Amino acid sequence: MKFLDRIGKGGLIMKLFVDAKSSKQGDGSRENPFKCINDAAKVAAPGDEILVMPGIYRENVCPVRAGLPDAPIVYKSVEPLGAVITGAEPAKNWELYQDTVWRMSVDNGIFADYNPYTTFIYGDWYMGSKIYHTGVVYLDDRQMYEVSSLEECIKAEVYPYSWEPEYSRYKWYTEQKENKTIIYANFLGKNPNEENVEINVRRNCFMPVQNGIDYITVQGFNINKAAPTWAPPAAYQDGMIGPHWSKGWIIEDCDISNSRCSGISLGKYYDEENDHYFTKNHVKSPTQMERDAVCRGQYHGWTKEKIGSHIIRRNNIHHCEQAGIVGRMGCVFSVVENNNIHHINNMQQLIGAELAAIKFHAAIDVVIRNNNIHHSTMGIWLDWEAQGTRISGNLFHHNNAPSEDTPLMFGAMMCQDVFVEVSHGPTLIDNNIMLSQTSVRIASQGVALVHNLFLGALTGIGGGTDNIANGVIERRYTPYHIRHETEVAGFMTILHGDDRIYNNIFVQNEPVKEAEVTEDMGFTTVNNNICGTEIFDSFLNYQTWIDQFDMEHLPDMTALQDYHFRSLPVWINGNVYLNGARSWKLEKDKFVDHTHKVTVELIEEGNQYRLKTNLAQVLKDYTTGMICTQTLGKAFEPDEYFENPDGTPIIFDRDYFSEHRSINVIPGPFADLAKAEDGLWY
Repeated sequence: MKFLDRIGKGGLIMKLFVDAKSSKQGDGSRENPFKCINDAAKVAAPGDEILVMPGIYRENVCPVRAGLPDAPIVYKSVEPLGAVITGAEPAKNWELYQDTVWRMSVDNGIFADYNPYTTFIYGDWYMGSKIYHTGVVYLDDRQMYEVSSLEECIKAEVYPYSWEPEYSRYKWYTEQKENKTIIYANFLGKNPNEENVEINVRRNCFMPVQNGIDYITVQGFNINKAAPTWAPPAAYQDGMIGPHWSKGWIIEDCDISNSRCSGISLGKYYDEENDHYFTKNHVKSPTQMERDAVCRGQYHGWTKEKIGSHIIRRNNIHHCEQAGIVGRMGCVFSVVENNNIHHINNMQQLIGAELAAIKFHAAIDVVIRNNNIHHSTMGIWLDWEAQGTRISGNLFHHNNAPSEDTPLMFGAMMCQDVFVEVSHGPTLIDNNIMLSQTSVRIASQGVALVHNLFLGALTGIGGGTDNIANGVIERRYTPYHIRHETEVAGFMTILHGDDRIYNNIFVQNEPVKEAEVTEDMGFTTVNNNICGTEIFDSFLNYQTWIDQFDMEHLPDMTALQDYHFRSLPVWINGNVYLNGARSWKLEKDKFVDHTHKVTVELIEEGNQYRLKTNLAQVLKDYTTGMICTQTLGKAFEPDEYFENPDGTPIIFDRDYFSEHRSINVIPGPFADLAKAEDGLWY
């Protein structure tokens, strides 16, 4: 039946062929290919390669067999991006209803057991005042804006929160009638029967139903337009594509776009007893159910041997409305590299605490490197247990609203390049270029910032971690883990501090404003917009902090208990402050220049980016010391070094371009400032 390719250790290794243009269903041979990818998936065995010819595949591919570590099952688009796996169907039977509004009727039989136009986006940590459907109407490969009444659809008013306000006038509305889905859409003068109009009808594009379908490689596909559900941390997390609680997937060289919620899910399995528990039952806080999810996950096989270790690389991930990549626990030990992730949550219709280009909970030993992350509500959000996580060599830009006049909807998330929340570290952020209005929000501890270029502020320091309930502070306890494992070592509240900030360049690029104190979801946060490390002025250095514990005598538990719950010390040195950026008051070795005007401009030329800057002329010959694991030490709570996932030490002798740093170390992400104007991302 199958076309023999080669002999492997375990026996016959086969190539299976799929061609949507085949005249009839085949047997998977080159001469007589399968017509659907799922038919190949049903018979593929470890080591097999499924070669998919160019065409449109309107199916949800559900792998049923796992590969092996040395023999994955490979799904490959023969022509890069030529094979399209879509969750949508063409919509051509429109009838003019009124003015520029058209109407179509869809028999519900096409949806089988999942109708996106009766399934709502809701659940834990969803905070939108309006509840939308997982269904979408697409015009020319773009999502139109859902409204909650036919009247709104007819009016076609601008949605003020959208990052593309004029396009937000393209509206649609849906209702049910006699086992049919009725859709009204305002095409603003276009004839939908002559345009490229589609509606999504499938929940996923490529996702196994079962857990533990390990070692699958997905290569070179265009994956688009599905209707996955809202994916919070204490619920089943799906996306258009994902491994569904397994190990060793590779998703590479794909174009992934137009998910109603998330593009790729590396997330949580379905747990009947803790799935949207807060939303369904109300009586326990969602934070408590997240703690439950961590502990229950270990009962359900959350170990290094069974879960995670995925590779997500060289993908173009864009125009998804919850997250480009989402993952709670299932993302552990993974690598996310060389992806272009952009235009996430730009419609601003979905509101809640799970929105970012990358949103990970429990990103234990996850490496996120060499990505271009831009034009999104938030770049990377590491929420809970960012232990051993490393964000390195990424380009961040335009991760903020396009205009100060764009209002922020109630419940919407703050914009920044990176947000680290209620983690104990070690979380390492190095050699990045961060050009958005806010660079890093640290409502956490145990974070190291090394050799970055920051045009935005560090914010959230010392707050944003504890709830206010019944007029008192309710501490938020989060887990930390055995080093380089998933097993829980303990729980602790966030003390703040324990941060290291070495050899960065801070450039004040935004007008200085008074710090704004906000309260959201019961959390109080100070939103600082002054670039630099002055925001750490209330924190002690290590020597002053350790002296409080009187190490010369036996400890007195009562006398020391107050110190056990005070902020931890910080280490800050070797940084550069320009254009009015301000330093920590105790920093000894630093470079400050508020005389010369420093410019840092991102130039986009096609799909390439470079910087135009005079940094080299201003810094001249200023140098500082080499940073390594020994310099950074251990994060306080997990007692873990800032080191590689395999436990080996790091020497920061490679820059953004992976060029070698000599003994004359220059602050910032470039070993040679003359190369700062070279191409940053291709």
